Amino acid sequence: MANILILYSTVDGHTLKICQRLKQVIDQTGNVTTLASIDDGQRIDPASFDKIVIGASIRYGKHRPNVADFINAHQPLLESRPSAFFTVNIVARKPEKNRPETNPYLRKFLRQISWKPQQLEVFAGKLDYPRYGFFDRQMIRFIMYLTKGPTDPSTVVEFTDWPRVEAFGRTLSSM
Repeated sequence: MANILILYSTVDGHTLKICQRLKQVIDQTGNVTTLASIDDGQRIDPASFDKIVIGASIRYGKHRPNVADFINAHQPLLESRPSAFFTVNIVARKPEKNRPETNPYLRKFLRQISWKPQQLEVFAGKLDYPRYGFFDRQMIRFIMYLTKGPTDPSTVVEFTDWPRVEAFGRTLSSM
């Protein structure tokens, strides 16, 4: 039985939803999982966990700066035990961009940090135009137009492959 920390960084809450599903899967295997925002990383001692998983969403092509800050501050610790990283982004809705080796945002992020997680994954996120503010709705519609995605401002589409999320949870349990 391992004590696993799942840290997340989310803008609209979908990465948290994915982390909650990962926690359910991992806990069913007899492991103990703690789920926390990366913003709470100061209040949690990551060194007290056997495994560390970080999940982060993309907005406008980038992860939030606190993700790289946390990784850089804890790199020796992350490298001293089993660790994983996954990203959540809408571009991963496309089959040719939904793998760690083909997702441009994950590849770019990995070049910006020195940490080499043992496990990597990419999940497609959720498009929820009604939830976004005016600026974000217009910017995301424009990006979707350029990438041939849904542009109707009433659209809500969850692109996440939940069986794949669950498979990743089982992988995390056994790493």
